[in-house]
Amino acid sequence: MEKLVQFSIFLVNKPGMLSQIFRDLAKAKINVLGIAMMDSMEHGVLRLIVADAKQARPIFKGLNVPVTEADVLSVTLGNRPGAAADLCDRLSEAHINIGYMYCTTGAKGGKTTAIIKVPDIKKAIKVLERSKNTRRDMKVKLRRPAATIRR
Repeated sequence: MEKLVQFSIFLVNKPGMLSQIFRDLAKAKINVLGIAMMDSMEHGVLRLIVADAKQARPIFKGLNVPVTEADVLSVTLGNRPGAAADLCDRLSEAHINIGYMYCTTGAKGGKTTAIIKVPDIKKAIKVLERSKNTRRDMKVKLRRPAATIRR
């Protein structure tokens, strides 16, 4: 688990905008770690996490488009059914809202990286670290159908 800087870049919906960003990052040898793209009729919003945020800032500034920065939490999950549910349950039980989330899939070693936006990253890290020991129990509860619970 780690706190990362995410850039949100607001782009005009026209050919070449996305390729320019990736070309400029490649030229500067900055690796992209996470990406999510959303669009509307007028513009797209590119959420981007890079290996070197400090080096990427001048590149984004040179695009002359609106760019914002936000701290997000990167969490490594097993690439299995229910992994995202476990993460969301643990945060929900601690009354931590998830503003948005996006994930990778099929990474080496059967792992997935979840990027989550929460209002209090320090609290979320404490909750997730504290619940590592109970994670196995949560999986059982999530997977057991209600009809088979014995009383």
